[in-house]
Amino acid sequence: MDYRTARFKTFDGLNLAWTETGSPNGRPTLVLHGFLASAQLNWIEPGLAAAMAATGRRIILPDLRGHGESDAPTDPVAYPKDALPQDQEVLLAQLGITDFDLIGYSLGARTAVRLLARGHAGPAKVFLGGMGEAGITTVGTRKDYFEDGIRNGANAKDARAGAYIQTILKQRGMSPEAALGVLSTQVSTSPEQLAKIKTPVLVVNGDQDRDNGDPMALAAALGNATCQLVPGNHLSAVAEPAFRDALVAFLS
Repeated sequence: MDYRTARFKTFDGLNLAWTETGSPNGRPTLVLHGFLASAQLNWIEPGLAAAMAATGRRIILPDLRGHGESDAPTDPVAYPKDALPQDQEVLLAQLGITDFDLIGYSLGARTAVRLLARGHAGPAKVFLGGMGEAGITTVGTRKDYFEDGIRNGANAKDARAGAYIQTILKQRGMSPEAALGVLSTQVSTSPEQLAKIKTPVLVVNGDQDRDNGDPMALAAALGNATCQLVPGNHLSAVAEPAFRDALVAFLS
């Protein structure tokens, strides 16, 4: 599989990476990864990017700011509210893409919802993985959980999770300050805003995953959504054949 990586300058001057695979003339599909991950870790290594590309589409895989090959400054000023969806708006504009499908997992799913809530008319349909209603409408809960783990490690309220988060940061060479900055960009989307989103949405979650709340409640809150459960928890579901099947079926 051929992967082509480039960089673009976003609205505030940061240089962010994005990778492309699949057919250059295929239908554009923007695919957003989760927190503390990257396009490589979330989509390419598990084989999901290749499976998506095999449908004949043009698969566009950004590294969100603070992640992967993208700039990851430590200055809090580099992480304004709603920076992540704004970055995608810039990328899409620079690529000249106005009609596309949208996929996101966890933080990527939240970013996808923010793109819709901000009024972007481009997505024809949306796949949200690893996300529930609380993770969209009350982002502070999940934000506090991660902030505690990043700052306090094994001394966090959830000691095991805190130690794991710090291990991940070290293994992936990620700056704690940049990770905290990414969290500070997060914006809640109200139930009223969700109800106004009429774009067709498929919510796909592990049946043991309630990290971001209830996925069925999220589907019910959106204006035009359905929910599908696959085996697994928040970390394992993406490796399940059923998740890949749901993703490919969504794109086919």
